[in-house]
Amino acid sequence: MIFTQLYKSMVREHLECADTAWGTIKKTDGKHLEKVQRATKIVPSIRDLPYRERLQQLKLPSLGYKRNRGDMIQMYKILYGLEDIPDDNLFKLAKDGPIRDHSLKLHKP
Repeated sequence: MIFTQLYKSMVREHLECADTAWGTIKKTDGKHLEKVQRATKIVPSIRDLPYRERLQQLKLPSLGYKRNRGDMIQMYKILYGLEDIPDDNLFKLAKDGPIRDHSLKLHKP
């Protein structure tokens, strides 16, 4: 769909940049950015669908999803030494064995 291609190339990258800069300061900032995606109402065939369904039809993830995914990727990179960031001040790994079958439970120092 042409709308999706134009949206991804012209609008989405600016929203993601703004979301990265503002998304963690206040939840309301992220919500305001998410409202811009409501421009999906421009597409006549899906105009009357709820917001989440419009995103599904256009195969666009929400900005919140993209933010969480980016945070998880960054955490993975830090945990496995793929980023040159000292993790001692950021978090500590649990020392008491596997937690729910997983040994990478994090604690904030």
